Amino acid sequence: MPPSNHDLEGARIMVKLDDLLYARRMTLTELAERVGLTLANLSILKTGKAKAIRFSTLAAICRELECQPGDLLAYSAEES
Repeated sequence: MPPSNHDLEGARIMVKLDDLLYARRMTLTELAERVGLTLANLSILKTGKAKAIRFSTLAAICRELECQPGDLLAYSAEES
């Protein structure tokens, strides 16, 4: 049985794209070109406003940033 919306209140997935880009000395524009996404869509992901991410997009980002999905995404039980 999936969790109810009540169970998910306060929980969130954080995207650590800024940290990875900084560590790799890469711009968001450069990453967008490498993975074939629009800058606008990648920006939505970076700011944490995305509701979902395709596995193919996640895989492309991880390939270009030489990271694992866990390096890019983090779970927080409480909203900060």
